[in-house]
Amino acid sequence: MDNPFEMIFGIVLVAMIGSVLRARYNAKHGVIKDKDGNYRIEQNPDSGPLQEEVTYLKERVAVLEKIATDDRGARELEHEIEQLRDR
Repeated sequence: MDNPFEMIFGIVLVAMIGSVLRARYNAKHGVIKDKDGNYRIEQNPDSGPLQEEVTYLKERVAVLEKIATDDRGARELEHEIEQLRDR
């Protein structure tokens, strides 16, 4: 290496590649950096409004499945509807 700038360029390149790989690893494993510069692991990276909505919809589907498969409840519901129609 005759030119000292080649060595500086090489060091900067290695540092940049390391920084990109570290950021990628942190993003994949839920490691976040707070405002003080400290790293911490996010407990549940999937939590958020979208996850809450998915949970809510799963609960609703479970209720609908229970209603659809509960024959006794369906008969009672049909009977109540008929009573309301007769009024």
